[in-house]
Amino acid sequence: MQTNNDLVTSLKTDLSKSCGTVRVLVGVTGSVAALKLPVLVSALLQLPGVDVRVITTEHAKHFYNPSDVSVKIYTDKDEWELWTDRSDPVLHIELRRWADLLIIAPLDANTLGKIASGICDNLLTCVVRAWDTSRPLLFCPAMNTAMWMHPITAQQVSRLKEFGYVEIPCISKKLVCGDEGKGAMAEVSTIVSAVRQYLPKPDESSQKT
Repeated sequence: MQTNNDLVTSLKTDLSKSCGTVRVLVGVTGSVAALKLPVLVSALLQLPGVDVRVITTEHAKHFYNPSDVSVKIYTDKDEWELWTDRSDPVLHIELRRWADLLIIAPLDANTLGKIASGICDNLLTCVVRAWDTSRPLLFCPAMNTAMWMHPITAQQVSRLKEFGYVEIPCISKKLVCGDEGKGAMAEVSTIVSAVRQYLPKPDESSQKT
């Protein structure tokens, strides 16, 4: 069993060994679209200079196999096991400091409601609550069409946009549940293209031959 010192060392090692110039934190929540997490992470890692870490909610774990994800996945358990003394690092603050960009994909109805209301009862929502709003935060709603059409959804999405967060809109398609309509998470290619817009542009002088 790892000691607290081992956990602290592991965290510091993981976050310090980042090889990218842009550090992307991916939040994944309890929508069936979470099954796309391995593909999304792989696609983001193909972007030049990008390094990735993942924060998962407990319900999101139901939809993907961690062994299919090639980067470190942080959980609520990590948050609480890491801190035992006042001198220990606080995980949601460490991750907030590490990341240059946060993207929540998928953002389920439950977590959407939490963020809109300022609730921070797990690792992901604590990172969001502590997020430096000068840095990009992108969110990709994903839920059943009936949930998407509920009047409160538009209010909550609008609230997040008022905070300065950027919506990557959901799309219409046949959902896993069999319903057809709006509510599916944006395609991985769309999400990656949105992230690419925030990457540093190559220095024009370096392109000269």
